[in-house]
Formats: sequence, structure tokens, C-alpha cells
Amino acid sequence: MSYKKIWRPGRAFIHLCINEKVIKVMKVFKDLVFHSNRTGGINSRMDFDNGFSISVIAGGFAYSTPREDKDSPDDFDKFEVAIFNDEGEFVTSDFVLDLDDDVLGWQNRGQINALMLLIQSKK
Repeated sequence: MSYKKIWRPGRAFIHLCINEKVIKVMKVFKDLVFHSNRTGGINSRMDFDNGFSISVIAGGFAYSTPREDKDSPDDFDKFEVAIFNDEGEFVTSDFVLDLDDDVLGWQNRGQINALMLLIQSKK
């Protein structure tokens, strides 16, 4: 089993490959669609086929850098992340060792990509 990164204009796809046969397209940070949050800042939520979902937020109220209300993910270097099960319960600590909170703060794009791949690989 291997991961193959395939670049397309404006998108990065990670394909899970077995014997060079693509069996699943994995979603990454660039696939998140952000919206303005009514309390300021931005947020995105993505549901995965296995029932888990990820929430990524940034703004003055979030554990993000900068901690200011801005309009685009390009304005932020780090984000606050939460992971939910299919019942809407926080399960972030099931994916991150030694986490004693429902959210994970100050995550960069690479760290969020790794979390998204981990979530999608869980059955």
C-alpha cells in the first residue's frame, strides 16, 4: 500500500494505491470550503464517508494565527481543529495522543492534511 500525491491545477489529491491501482481519493486541506462565521472569522466542515467529520476554524475567537477576524484561509497560518463522530460527539482526543481538550489549536496546513488522512483511513 502506498500514497501517491497527484497535482492538478489548484488542487492536490492524495490517492491511496495498492499495486498502483487507485482505490480511494483522499481529501486534503485544499479541498476544504471556508465560509464567513457569523461571530467573525472563518470556518469549514467536511464529512467523510466513514462517518467522521472535521471542523477547521480561524479568527479572533479561535486558537489560530493570527487571532483576528479575517475573510480568507490565506490570511491564516494556523487553525483550530475538531473531529466529530457520526453522532456529532467530539472525538478529537481519539486521534491525537495526550490531548485533554475537545479541540486542537494552532495546526498548520501540513498537520491538518495529516489529520485528514488519518481520519479517512479509520474504519
